[in-house]
Amino acid sequence: MFTLRSSKQLILTLLCATLSFQSFAKETKDAHDSDGADLKSEIKAYIQHHLQDSYDFNLLSYTDETTHKKVHVGLPLPVILWDNGLQVFSSSKLHHGESVAHVGDNYYKLYHGKIYKTNAAGEISYDDHHHPTNVKPLDFSITKSVVSILFTALLMILLFQSLARSYAKNGLIAQGIGRFFEPIVIYIRDEIAIPNIGEKHYRKYMSFLLTLFFFVWFLNILGLTPLGINVTGNIAVTFCLATLTFLITNLTAKKDYWMHIFWMPGVPKLMRVVLAPIELLGVFIKPFSLMIRLYANISAGHIVLMSLISLIFIFKNWLGSSLSFMLAFAISMIEILVALLQAYIFTMLSALYFGMAAEEHDHEHH
Repeated sequence: MFTLRSSKQLILTLLCATLSFQSFAKETKDAHDSDGADLKSEIKAYIQHHLQDSYDFNLLSYTDETTHKKVHVGLPLPVILWDNGLQVFSSSKLHHGESVAHVGDNYYKLYHGKIYKTNAAGEISYDDHHHPTNVKPLDFSITKSVVSILFTALLMILLFQSLARSYAKNGLIAQGIGRFFEPIVIYIRDEIAIPNIGEKHYRKYMSFLLTLFFFVWFLNILGLTPLGINVTGNIAVTFCLATLTFLITNLTAKKDYWMHIFWMPGVPKLMRVVLAPIELLGVFIKPFSLMIRLYANISAGHIVLMSLISLIFIFKNWLGSSLSFMLAFAISMIEILVALLQAYIFTMLSALYFGMAAEEHDHEHH
């Protein structure tokens, strides 16, 4: 039955999708009108910019009719550099790479998503391979991805602190929003942790598995908002998550785990020598597959969604644009499922690797 609550959720979803379409439309239209460049090239550049991290939250941009300059609407973030001392300034001074930031006696320019030291004219020098040779200071800036990670971490702390308090006050009965998250926690315990790790050892891995699942899930959902966030589509983030799984797996592994890698029981000795390097290679392939799977699926989803939206402005007719809009809206709904599915797969495979490391075998010694 279509209730008032479901209608509100539908309206909110349509509003978010409309904001995304409007932001994309404004960006591509202004870029095409101001530069006169090919629309397809501008769309490709916009998609690439969307996938990258940035030093501000850029919601939309438009071209001022009087000055014919592009005006960006968004929220600047602090830039923190180490260049013969600490240099802190607002990213608004960089103007999205359109101007040079004068900080003290130094000049900095944003070029292809990175900050380089330059002169007052903003000159960038290149080597024979057309790579910048300017000095690149150590960058500790609070970027869009960093803000998103901190926001997600704070959200998780607040949510699960409230869940823990409701358990303590109401005799292990969840209240409020905790009623929604409690079945998910139980599902991760009963359907992921215990079957893959075992009842004897699963408890010591539960905190990491819960943190991993909700962290990836919340960031994936955040990436579907009009803010243009693509944290889990950043390979540096997926690399760190996969590295944590790799370290926990190998640092908590029992001797049986290593014995099955370097001197596998039950096979001839000659085969053990052959299998050892293959099994050792698998130790590194497993976290690598975790990293690539999450990165590739999330990035591909963003690319497909943005490409479908761009077809609206390529067709420029009611039939093609309407079909593109419907496809983009359908894909955005599927991406909500993919956001949950990728968090589940990452958590499931991590639990599987933990189970392999904690498993104990009974071998017959002859």
